[in-house]
Amino acid sequence: MKRMDYKWKALSCTSLGALLSVLSSSTLIIALPDIMKELNASMNTIIWTVMIYMLAITILVPSIGRIADMIGRKKLFVSGFVVFTIGSVLCGFSETAWELILFRFVQSIGGALLLAISTPIVTDAFPKGELGKALGINGMIISVGSVIGPILGGAFVSIGWRWIFYINLPIGLFGTLWAWIQIEELEKLPLKQKFDWLGTFSFTIGMLSLLVALTLGGFKGWMNLSTLGLFALSLVFMILFINIESKLEQPMLDLSLFKSRMLAFAFSSNLLNGIARGAVTFLLVFYFQGIKSIDPIKAGILLTPFALSMMIMAPISGRLSDRYGSRGLSSLGLLISALGLIGMMEIKATTSITELAIWMFISGLGSGMFFSPNTSAIMGAVSPQRRGIAGGVRTMMNNAGSVISLAISMAIISSSITPEALQGLFSGTQVGSQGIAVAEFISGLRAAFTISFIVSLIGAVISYMRGGEKSHLAAEH
Repeated sequence: MKRMDYKWKALSCTSLGALLSVLSSSTLIIALPDIMKELNASMNTIIWTVMIYMLAITILVPSIGRIADMIGRKKLFVSGFVVFTIGSVLCGFSETAWELILFRFVQSIGGALLLAISTPIVTDAFPKGELGKALGINGMIISVGSVIGPILGGAFVSIGWRWIFYINLPIGLFGTLWAWIQIEELEKLPLKQKFDWLGTFSFTIGMLSLLVALTLGGFKGWMNLSTLGLFALSLVFMILFINIESKLEQPMLDLSLFKSRMLAFAFSSNLLNGIARGAVTFLLVFYFQGIKSIDPIKAGILLTPFALSMMIMAPISGRLSDRYGSRGLSSLGLLISALGLIGMMEIKATTSITELAIWMFISGLGSGMFFSPNTSAIMGAVSPQRRGIAGGVRTMMNNAGSVISLAISMAIISSSITPEALQGLFSGTQVGSQGIAVAEFISGLRAAFTISFIVSLIGAVISYMRGGEKSHLAAEH
């Protein structure tokens, strides 16, 4: 049995890391208009400050998870705080948009270390019968960050956007010291491990090509030569990657994980949840600002019903999954998300903020119900020696889904808004529907929410198809 007090100390470290990562992202969104003006950057350039973070984390977390299984969790997790903090300070000192993008990449390496290793640390520390509760608390902390992020972002913008990065310095320093003191290596590490450099290289090129192709497709069109070329490059390198991994004894990504029916369907439902939910809030910001004429900061704050309901449901569903298993709860969560999206599918230019808040709250409840049980099922189904890579694949799937979702949404938005209006809305210099073909924009929103609804339904079916679970109330690590 593990010491009873250690598990809560470990959870405090991982929750602090998650909070730091989420806060940084949610405050940055609000500050983008001011950053664009001060650094004299275009929308297409400045949006890469957001995309580079998402892309880097998606690509890096599987490799980091594998390294954590080889050398342990503590050193990498503490390094995550250090790198994230250094990257944040450098971001604050940026003088050009490209400097900011470069330093956001540094910050994303730290974020990837924190996100990839936090779930294995929690899984190591808690017995299986309490894992859902612990992950639910972690999810609640992430939701808290999503709620207060836009509010803090608005406050920091009033004194200078650089403070959204400088504020990470004291938090990061405390997190570094706290994690160094509290985190312990509980699991015995396997001997004579080798890192799969060739597989990692082919995966990185293949996944990067795919994600950049999806991003360019959303902005420049799916038949653009650059987009098609990147898709082709991605296909070649991903085939090469699968071929390499299938022949190695110690691969970077253990493909045998996907031979487990439970894991394959849990990972797949995680990807589908990311596709369904990834761009909903992004689209609503454009709706609030362009159709409802609400300023960017208030538009960000109006998205809090999503995070509030997730904050309420995540710990509840986590506790329930410890008792009843993940299959039913995860599947029901995706169905509830779909119910909220049904309401959004009926969106009009005249839809009230209150009505939208209700549908957002319902959709957020569903996501909160899905997150903790699904993660608990994944982490509880693998041996301690494979928790790092399992946690990395889970994070990768969710982030990849969000990138796909954003790409689809940008394609829909750019087809109904002039480039000048899109730039104005994004930079905050335009509030209102000038330059927007309102009927086409609303039609596009409905189409996007319909796609999200369908994907949520498919996700619910896939989640339920994972099969039954044995009760693990009495199980111990």
